[in-house]
Amino acid sequence: MAHTAARTLGRQARHRRIRKRVVGLTTRPRLCVYRSHKHLHVQVIDDIQGRTLLGRSTLTKAPKGTQGTNRGNVSSATALGAAVAEAAKQQGITRMVFDRSGYNYHGRIKALADALRAGGIEV
Repeated sequence: MAHTAARTLGRQARHRRIRKRVVGLTTRPRLCVYRSHKHLHVQVIDDIQGRTLLGRSTLTKAPKGTQGTNRGNVSSATALGAAVAEAAKQQGITRMVFDRSGYNYHGRIKALADALRAGGIEV
C-alpha cells in the first residue's frame, strides 16, 4: 500500500472515531473541516435536523489577505476562519463544536480554529 493511501485510511479511521462523540446540536452546531492540498472547506452542520447551516471555502471569492492562486496555506485558513465567524454571527451562532475530521490540530487547521476564536466564536 502506498504511503499516501495508508495516511488517508488512518485519517478516515480517526474521523470515524471522532464522529462517535462529536454531535452538532441546534444550540451548538458542528463545524466540519475538509482539507485538500490546495483548499480548505468548512461547513457548519446541525446534526439533529440534518441541515447545513453555513458553508464556506477558499474556492469561493478570495478572502482578504490571501496572495495569488494558492489558497491552501495558513494565511488563507486564517482569512477563512474570520469569514466563517462573521457569517455565523450574522446567523446568531456563537458556539460550535470543532470537528477536525481526523486531521492533526496543526498548521492550517489550528489557524482556522484560532481565527474563529478571535472572531468571537466559542470553539
